[in-house]
Amino acid sequence: MIRPILTELALFAAPFILYAAFIWATREGLFVPDAWSWHTIIWLTIVALSLVVVSFVLIAQFSGAPPHSTYVPAHVENGKFIPGRNE
Repeated sequence: MIRPILTELALFAAPFILYAAFIWATREGLFVPDAWSWHTIIWLTIVALSLVVVSFVLIAQFSGAPPHSTYVPAHVENGKFIPGRNE
């Protein structure tokens, strides 16, 4: 359960980290208040939230089992280990 949470946090933080790297690379000053104006922070937040929403939609649409399938968990059959599968 921790992996999806960390994935979403990383997606949210990505625009801020990329912007900080851009500021650092252009030598404008990472801690200068003008570089982090409210306008910039609002746009970074909008981009971050849109990345999170798009990832939720993609995960919901394209992950998991196919429709109308049944998951058969891993089990031992006749002394052999049978991995889990969707039927």
